[in-house]
Amino acid sequence: MHKIPVTVVTGFLGAGKTTLIRHLLQNNEGRRIAVLVNEFGEVGIDGDLLRSCQVCPEDEEASNETANETSNIVELTNGCLCCTVQEEFLPTMQELLKRRDQLDCILIETSGLALPKPLVQAFRWPEIRTGATVDGVITVVDCEALAKGQMVGDLEALLAQREADDTLEHETPIEELFEDQLACADLVLLTKADRVDAANQEKVQTWLQQKLSPGVKIVPCHQGQVSANLLLGFNAAVESDLENRPSHHDHEEDHDHDDDITSVQVILDRAFDPAQLIDRLRKLVQQQEIYRIKGFVAVPNKAMRLVLQGVGDRFDTFYDRPWQPEELRQTKLVFIGRAIEQRQIEEALTPMTV
Repeated sequence: MHKIPVTVVTGFLGAGKTTLIRHLLQNNEGRRIAVLVNEFGEVGIDGDLLRSCQVCPEDEEASNETANETSNIVELTNGCLCCTVQEEFLPTMQELLKRRDQLDCILIETSGLALPKPLVQAFRWPEIRTGATVDGVITVVDCEALAKGQMVGDLEALLAQREADDTLEHETPIEELFEDQLACADLVLLTKADRVDAANQEKVQTWLQQKLSPGVKIVPCHQGQVSANLLLGFNAAVESDLENRPSHHDHEEDHDHDDDITSVQVILDRAFDPAQLIDRLRKLVQQQEIYRIKGFVAVPNKAMRLVLQGVGDRFDTFYDRPWQPEELRQTKLVFIGRAIEQRQIEEALTPMTV
């Protein structure tokens, strides 16, 4: 039986991986796709967003440890795939491989904090390699963030600082992670490029190209609207090509994420005015080193659920679907950052109750 092609979608926090996968599911051109979502936080927000795309079954809940027998969406909620791969990834893939005659491909959305190479290495395991192959690695990059110097720093200022300051010779773990995601890529999708003028977009692409393997293309995209024919069918057999995809961690037996990078979940039985909430969240980001905020917000007198996603001081919102009759109209937010304090976050949000 043929090997199932697996596409790994990686990228930094808030780059647009879930939006890309939602668009692909909604425009799958008849392909039978299984989606494996890796969620850093304890609240399965990305998986919930994917289920609300109206392509996937709404009434099925995936197990945290094994694939649901009837669902094409599998959520792993207890950490990065590269860290939990031996505990959860193997049984999940084995369950999916039992149904490979019913599947055309598998998509794996990694956590924004996950290194792609350890995940790809898992496809060398005897239990997997005969049934699946990594067709390609897609890295999603936020053009606007790079142009503004967020996440990896202002490009020109960063280069100048490194030349002038010996203490910046060693890259931070986040910068290493970003470079590892680029080095493993078969294709880079540049999101939010429409928010950047032509000169800065060219500057970003020139810088990115220096980090990529020869021949890897950069494709600007808007709202994840990319043809499935571009994303699928690389036939790269990435698990057999890892020697040509260098990583900062190649000479380490294991890798550990920065222990200070944590996630905090806040669940409140309250509704919030969106503008006031975003204003308070912007102040909170200035007070704490918060990289990413995402979740659902209950809004007063609104029958629709509000999706909120924030990176730095930039916030996007949209109403995705009506609240279901059996649902609690709760506000659920996940904060990802360095040494963040749940108590301070909850105290900052409490005065916002309406």
